[in-house]
Amino acid sequence: MAVVETPVGESISVALPGLARALISAGKLGQKAAEDIYRKAQSGRTSFIAELTGSGSVSASDLAHTMSSAFGAPLLDLSAIDPQRVPRNLLDSKICQDFRVVVLSKRNNRLIVATADPSDQQAAERIKFSTQLGVDWIIAEYDKLSKLVDATTTSASESMDKIIGNEFEFDESSLETNVVDDAEAATSDVEDAPVVKFLQKMLLDAFGMRASDLHFEPYEHTYRVRFRIDGELREIASPPVGIKDKLASRIKVISKMDISEKRIPQDGKMKLKVGPDRVIDFRVSTLPTLFGEKIVIRILDPSSAKLGIDALGYEPEEKERLLAAVQRPYGMVLVTGPTGSGKTVSLYTCLNLLNKPGVNIATAEDPSEINLPGVNQVNVNDKAGLTFAAALKSFLRQDPDIIMVGEIRDLETADISIKAAQTGHLVLSTLHTNDAPTTLTRMRNMGIAPFNIASSVILITAQRLARRLCANCKAPADIPHETLLEAGYTDEEIDGSWTPYRPVGCSMCNNGYKGRVGIYQVMPISDEIQRIILRDGSSMDIAAQAKSEGVRSLRDSGLLKVRTGMTSLEEVLGCTNE
Repeated sequence: MAVVETPVGESISVALPGLARALISAGKLGQKAAEDIYRKAQSGRTSFIAELTGSGSVSASDLAHTMSSAFGAPLLDLSAIDPQRVPRNLLDSKICQDFRVVVLSKRNNRLIVATADPSDQQAAERIKFSTQLGVDWIIAEYDKLSKLVDATTTSASESMDKIIGNEFEFDESSLETNVVDDAEAATSDVEDAPVVKFLQKMLLDAFGMRASDLHFEPYEHTYRVRFRIDGELREIASPPVGIKDKLASRIKVISKMDISEKRIPQDGKMKLKVGPDRVIDFRVSTLPTLFGEKIVIRILDPSSAKLGIDALGYEPEEKERLLAAVQRPYGMVLVTGPTGSGKTVSLYTCLNLLNKPGVNIATAEDPSEINLPGVNQVNVNDKAGLTFAAALKSFLRQDPDIIMVGEIRDLETADISIKAAQTGHLVLSTLHTNDAPTTLTRMRNMGIAPFNIASSVILITAQRLARRLCANCKAPADIPHETLLEAGYTDEEIDGSWTPYRPVGCSMCNNGYKGRVGIYQVMPISDEIQRIILRDGSSMDIAAQAKSEGVRSLRDSGLLKVRTGMTSLEEVLGCTNE
């Protein structure tokens, strides 16, 4: 039994999981460290093993070897397992997802099951109850096991016919009469089991494929579902068009929207438990179109803000500039870029670094996408009068140290933000501009006086997201010397010491790309740039001065990523302008 201190100083006894006790007995984990990880897992609604491996306290490989020795179970490297040959009909996929287990084979009346936690009695009991078979554990590394679980669960597109069956066969001439017009009828629709299963499959598949958004799009005679994966939309499924109203009603109910209102856009939120590891939040938006409501679901993964600044793709000097700026006691740091360029993740990564017990942080967002414990987050509500400007005014009466404004949209918000930055507060915010130098002229065009800009803004970061080449299949690219020069390289840089790569495509990636990497232009506001602002200089003057001070443009930063083999030249040319 572990003793845990409550906030009021009382002690309560908490039974640590068997996995924790085994690690403590093996000398791989200290008692206090185990208790801390257990508390974090409880507060973050994740499993102990997920929090353990995620924190780096014990590596997945070390954990597997320790469990194999402690429980006398054989150890298996899942890298040698072909996902296509894993049996999929021996155990319900939901149990596999919930407990992160994979059935490898069946021998007589027993199942051979891969697990990272052989001490999990609940998993063993659930498998026995579901299959009426015994369980023999095989130990596997947790990270490889999680990948195999995701790879062996049936995709939504493959199982759609089984889920939906003939439930939605209909005569197209009866479409109008089948439209639900009242809340009571809509409520009965959402009880349709195939719709519930189909939606759950789509959400789980989107999470497993690392999608950022799901698009449910109704047309006159068709209905399609697309996922945005690594910045590109891909069609995943084409369910019968008759499902559209029932699916929209189901999503509205669980997102706490008005299911009887179909004439105006609505916004909502919902949650989905993805195994024992975490609960994922989704932001839901509906839009009335000619043939029904288009629904877009954004996946909000709080873990993205906790990856650390090193995972975002900053070059060492860029990271140093950013960290130096956010450690300042006052001033304004701006992150710019188009929608979907990762501005929110960058801001929350900085907030996560600054989030300490002695600091008061307040954020105003529309809406708040990432929940960060210890930060006072406010959703703006224009209809109720809670605008960015109103929230900022209130923040200044709440004794803040750091303020984050989701977006500076108007002169009033900009004016209050600048005054806050000038009066001893660190202000973080975003603007929609093409690069760092044009941000300053954009603020000038909003009506902000040059002196206020020069005296408050301390750093501007412009960013884009480029698709990252798959390390498993990328191949050297034969790019002509002239093409490299046109892209922005100098003759000195094309010296043969590096090789550009191109996408190929394999079973582990999406058309040659897997994940995305940030491209950044990090521009501190130097004394000389302040002088240019004060004399109302142009963005070209500011860009020239920044370049002379060693600030890379977005294109130059992208070309550097090509030299290191992270992305392809065509990807950089497509997401940056020069």
